[in-house]
Amino acid sequence: MYRIFIVEDDDLIASQVAKHLEGWGYEVKCAEDFGNVLAEFAAFDPQLVLMDISLPFYNGYHWCGQIRQISKVPVIFLSSASENMNIVMAVNMGGDDFVAKPFDLQVLTAKVQAMLRRTYDFGGKTELLEHRGAIVNASDGTVTYGDRTVQLTRNEHRILVTLLKNKGKIVSRDALMTRLWETDSYVDENTLTVNVSRLKKKLEEAGLMDFITTKKGIGYLIQ
Repeated sequence: MYRIFIVEDDDLIASQVAKHLEGWGYEVKCAEDFGNVLAEFAAFDPQLVLMDISLPFYNGYHWCGQIRQISKVPVIFLSSASENMNIVMAVNMGGDDFVAKPFDLQVLTAKVQAMLRRTYDFGGKTELLEHRGAIVNASDGTVTYGDRTVQLTRNEHRILVTLLKNKGKIVSRDALMTRLWETDSYVDENTLTVNVSRLKKKLEEAGLMDFITTKKGIGYLIQ
């Protein structure tokens, strides 16, 4: 089931579009905090975004640009501002299509289906994880926090994703080593310690202080 994220501050339009798309079998979420759209986007991890241009706090161009820093997910702009300059701006900011209001829900659905088909029939989906403002792209091994992006090694990435998927729980050193090397055979624990230390340093360089807590002799924790 594809997930679709609607960023539209007109509650009536948002609810009508959401209900219609849900009827076609999509999982739909409407943005609630228009000052923190990127965090909601990352937490929902959609395969497509429907984005209005005129929004509270920041406009749709801004949020499309923010999304483009962490994801290639298709963005379809929805707006009554259908002048050529707005269409050009939408495309220049990373938008993939533009639908002028008022629109027919059947036409919008056809565009959504076509966009999803073109985007995902021959490629994989991008998995995003968000915590405390940090956005981890589980597909390319990057961490974005604010305007900073750091690249992780394969092992650093596996450690971070494993901890995030178990946030609030202590993950034992043995469990992490098994995940890293996908084996139950003995592995030098010093290698794990070095990888975690390097990961912590990269997170701190991105501004994420004390993101991972060490439970001495037991394992590691993200709260």
